[in-house]
Amino acid sequence: MSSTTADRVPDHTSEDVNRRIQQEIEARVREFANDSAGIEERLRELDEEWDIERMLEANASALAFTGALLGASVDRRWIALPIVVGAFLFQHAIQGWCPPVPILRRLGFRTAREIETERVALKFLRGDFRAAHADASDAKTRADQALAAARF
Repeated sequence: MSSTTADRVPDHTSEDVNRRIQQEIEARVREFANDSAGIEERLRELDEEWDIERMLEANASALAFTGALLGASVDRRWIALPIVVGAFLFQHAIQGWCPPVPILRRLGFRTAREIETERVALKFLRGDFRAAHADASDAKTRADQALAAARF
């Protein structure tokens, strides 16, 4: 059975890497729960963050273009590069995994859902969901509620 689109990359990522990414998200949200001064800047950073899908697409297209160009101008054997890259990209589309995924995940590239989890949690802390946390007085409780709301 195949994974959902949102879960396929984490399902094919080691538990250690998934755990590290989740812990980093939680640590950042807890940091802003204690000091909300940088939430706006962090939200802008999240708007600019490339998710793993975008990075794979950019790298695959660059390698395919390079291989095609080198195949046409230098040596026909370079045509193998876009073929291999295309096969990897197809494998990723079907399974959510291809050889670059573990490397990119270890480098810290997150899924769109992971980025959005942090974004929603920060918006919660900023007060966008004020009625939801009106009774939370301490920063840890607010951070936990924000993470729960983002994961919901």
